[in-house]
Amino acid sequence: MDTSRQKIGLIGLGYVGLPLAVEFGKVRPVLGFDINEARIAELRSGKDSTLEVTSCDLEAANFLEYSSDRSKLEECGIFIVTVPTPIDTANRPDLTPIIKASETVGKAMKEGAIVIYESTVYPGCTEEVCVPILERESGLKFNKGFYCGYSPERINPGDKVNTLTTIKKITSGSTDEVAEAVDNIYKSIIKAGTWKASSLKVAEAAKVIENSQRDLNIAFVNELSVIFDRLGIDTIEVLEAAGSKWNFLPFRPGMVGGHCIGVDPYYLTHKAEEVGYHPQVILAGRRINDNMARYAARNVIRLMLKNGIDVARSTVGVMGITFKENCPDIRNSKVADLVKELQGWGTTVIVTDPWANAEEVKHEYGIRLGTIDESNKVDALIVAVGHNEFRAMCPEQLKSLCGSEKPVLADVKALYNRHDALKAGFTVFRF
Repeated sequence: MDTSRQKIGLIGLGYVGLPLAVEFGKVRPVLGFDINEARIAELRSGKDSTLEVTSCDLEAANFLEYSSDRSKLEECGIFIVTVPTPIDTANRPDLTPIIKASETVGKAMKEGAIVIYESTVYPGCTEEVCVPILERESGLKFNKGFYCGYSPERINPGDKVNTLTTIKKITSGSTDEVAEAVDNIYKSIIKAGTWKASSLKVAEAAKVIENSQRDLNIAFVNELSVIFDRLGIDTIEVLEAAGSKWNFLPFRPGMVGGHCIGVDPYYLTHKAEEVGYHPQVILAGRRINDNMARYAARNVIRLMLKNGIDVARSTVGVMGITFKENCPDIRNSKVADLVKELQGWGTTVIVTDPWANAEEVKHEYGIRLGTIDESNKVDALIVAVGHNEFRAMCPEQLKSLCGSEKPVLADVKALYNRHDALKAGFTVFRF
C-alpha cells in the first residue's frame, strides 16, 4: 500500500498536532485543520502560542497549509486525529472531542482512506467508538472501504530535548498491510524509529500504562512525603540518600496535573470497570495524587496559624500556575485546586506566573494573575512551579516579598536549600 502521494489531514493543532503537522509538512502535503479560527490565524502569521514550534520551523514546513474549512479535508487520503481526550468532573473519560472529530473526518473521507488516532483513549476505543461513527458518516465499511491506525502521542510539553522526532513512536494498523503503511508514514519523520504494535488495542493500552506507571511511582513518594512529615523527616533528604543506590528510581513528590499523568489512568480504570474489574492499586494512586494540592494548602494554613498569622486577613502568594515548569500549558493544573482550597479558608490569594497566558487562566479557572513584589507583600509564599525565573531567586529575595514577621514558605518543588530558607526567616514546608 503506497501512501506517499496522499495528502495528510491533521485534525487538531495543539501541543500534539502542530509539531506533527510541521514535521510532515516538511516532506509532504499536509492540511492542518482546527475549528479554532484564532488558532489558524495565529499559525498563518508564523506564531505558536504554545511555544512548541519555533517560527523557523513553521516557515520550514513548505507543504503545510492551515484551515478551519471542513470541506478542505476532502482533499486528503490520510487523516490523523490529535484532539484532546480529557476527563469530566466525575473523572470519567470525555470522548466528545474525539467523537466530533470522527464525525468531521467521516463526512470528508473517501474510499481507501486511512484514519489514524493519536488521542489518548482506553483499549478498544478506536474500534468500539470511532469506527462506527466513521462508517455512519462515510457510508463505507471498516477494513473494506477505509482503514484505521493508532499511534499514541508522546509529546512532553516544554521539553526541547525529547521532541517528536527524537522519541520512538508506537504504530499500529487495522490490517497487516495498513499497519505496515502506517509505520512507513511515521518512519518518514521519526528519527528515533518506530515500534509496530500487533493491534490497535495493544497500542492504545501501551499509551495509558506509560503514564499510569509514572502516576503510581509519584503516588508512592507522595505518600512517603505525608508519612515523613509526621515523623519530622525531610522527604527530599531521604530520597537523595536512597538515590545513592544504583537502581533507586528518582521520582519526586508533587502535584500531578497536566494532560497525561493525571488523566490517562482514568481511561484505563474506566475500561477495567466496564469489563467487571475494579482496579485497586491504580485508583489508590490517583486518590493520593489528587489530594496533594489540598494537603499542601492545609499545611500552609497550619503553619500560618502556628506562627500567629490571622489567616482570614492574610494574603498568600502563589508562584506558578502552569502544570509544569518553563511551559505555558495550564491544562489540568492542580495549582488551581490549591488556590481554591486556600480561598476556602478566607485568605486573599495572589497568583503570578511569567509563562501563563492571563486570559486563558481567567477563562479556565476564574483566577486573575497578579504581581507579588515589595509593594504588594504577602504573609506566605507557595512556590508551586519550577520555572527558571523562580529557580534563579534565593531565599533572601523571597523573604523580601513577605510582610509577616514569621512568613511561611511552601517550596513545593524543592527548588531551594531548606536550611538557607530557614536562615532567611521562613517557616518551611515542602513535600
